[in-house]
Amino acid sequence: MSWEGSCSNRDPLVVGRVIGDVINNCNRSVSLNVSYGNRDVNNGVELKPAVVANHPRVDIGGTDLRTFYTLVMVDPDAPSPSNPSLREYLHWMVTDIPGSTGASFGQEIVNYESPRPTLGIHRFVFMLFRQLGRQTVYAPAWRQNFITRDFAELYNLGSPVAAVYFNCQKETGSGGRRRQ
Repeated sequence: MSWEGSCSNRDPLVVGRVIGDVINNCNRSVSLNVSYGNRDVNNGVELKPAVVANHPRVDIGGTDLRTFYTLVMVDPDAPSPSNPSLREYLHWMVTDIPGSTGASFGQEIVNYESPRPTLGIHRFVFMLFRQLGRQTVYAPAWRQNFITRDFAELYNLGSPVAAVYFNCQKETGSGGRRRQ
């Protein structure tokens, strides 16, 4: 689902504490569509680890192929929502995505690591930032304790131009056969 416009108190990013825990605000100006197979990522939707095992399809809006974007995916609840000592855990980063294309047209500088939460319900947040130019964003040295705010400041990315998140928790092993 794409989200454009400004943030309000009832905004899903505010309600889900993405604004506050991960980013200060979101200046929605570009559409961001994320899907795992036939499952669209909408704010607050719950997806099972098996569904998110492989990287998603990501399509972004925009009208200019000469405008480049960075996609960041983090887990602000690692290793557990009650004790997020690894906040934020970086799961994926793609840079140099031309406007009106998708992540597959960018440079994957941090490989996709599938969500595997062990305790509690985790939020997994996708954020899209407009870059100042091509090849102006570089991979961080580590995944754990990644700080989106500091990263955005370091590369003069400003606030995200789009963001969306989903929830994911460990699949229970009890019971017999389960349908997906």
